[in-house]
Amino acid sequence: MIDIEQILLEKANILVEALPYIRKFYGKTFVIKYGGAAQKESFLKNAFAQDIVLLNFIGIKPIVVHGGGPKITELMKRLGKEPQFIHGHRVTDKETMEIVEMILGGIINKEIVQLINSHGGKAVGLTGKDGGLLRAKKKLLKINNEEVDLGFVGEVERVCIEVLETLQDKGFIPVVAPIGFDKSGQSYNINADTVASAVAVAVKAEKLILLTDVKGITDENSELLSTLKMEEALKLIQQQVITGGMIPKVYACLNALKGDVKKTHIIDGRIPHSLLLEIFTQRGVGTEVIQ
Repeated sequence: MIDIEQILLEKANILVEALPYIRKFYGKTFVIKYGGAAQKESFLKNAFAQDIVLLNFIGIKPIVVHGGGPKITELMKRLGKEPQFIHGHRVTDKETMEIVEMILGGIINKEIVQLINSHGGKAVGLTGKDGGLLRAKKKLLKINNEEVDLGFVGEVERVCIEVLETLQDKGFIPVVAPIGFDKSGQSYNINADTVASAVAVAVKAEKLILLTDVKGITDENSELLSTLKMEEALKLIQQQVITGGMIPKVYACLNALKGDVKKTHIIDGRIPHSLLLEIFTQRGVGTEVIQ
């Protein structure tokens, strides 16, 4: 027999456990980088949208920054254009930049907006060009003391927060595609983790949360590290324990912390409602990187 009273009690205990966190974070801004499996699997997409709407309803102000690399690659191949990468950076010529803007600023951004709105939220889609949100400059990549031209790949020079604050004040949820522009109006493709970090610093966010396709940061024995200090993270990079695609995510966290973001998290986006589990439970579902 199913013990209904026990099930209801467990649900009540979950709400009670969340209460101190709800009180603590009321009115605070969270910047959330959305990508990976959570952006591809239907049940994970819906769980993510529900999490964002719930955060907004209880008084937390989420800002979503999204990627979309796989879909860009897919369209490029369909158009007969072979993607090129150098040290994890997509080489972005003029034609590729047009594809990036079409996919990130158009298709993916509007899908996320529609998904959040379908669950009762009020999301508004933006690129870095809207309201002058992301001023960018060309990214200079040095390999063996030589500069490598990546094309229209940029880095954030300035974040204009007025458009974000205006939307938040009216109860809207900004959803940002990582496309910036320079003073001449040229568009740039920017790493989404980098954009999320820069936005978090600019809006003085309480948290920066990066969704990934792994359980978090692990040690040399592949054991999850639930908490990691800045100096410990740098040491793990030097020891090549943290490698590959995790390195830019860790640096995004470190840069956010240096910019006075209170706490950063790298969490497993393959777990439904991972956002809520990380924020409102004592144990969490990933790695928090702290000062």
